[in-house]
Amino acid sequence: MASWIATSLTIKPMKTARQLTAIIEREDDSYVALCPELDIASQGDTVESARKNLVEALELFFESADPTEVSRRLHGEVFVTRVEVMVG
Repeated sequence: MASWIATSLTIKPMKTARQLTAIIEREDDSYVALCPELDIASQGDTVESARKNLVEALELFFESADPTEVSRRLHGEVFVTRVEVMVG
């Protein structure tokens, strides 16, 4: 006769993908990556490492932040463009 053992299961909510902006610029000998929608930044020795570190920082933010914190910080629309100005 088979015996059954009841166990408790932890059901984790499904993760969803979200598209965010990453602006990466050189700063001396490294690169700084900024997500303007959440005002979260990271850095790295290369463009790819700065990008990877930013993704990690964003994932940690979404894992630990309260939903009200996310909605308070999240800017819905961000436009990245170039402008021309007269100098000199």
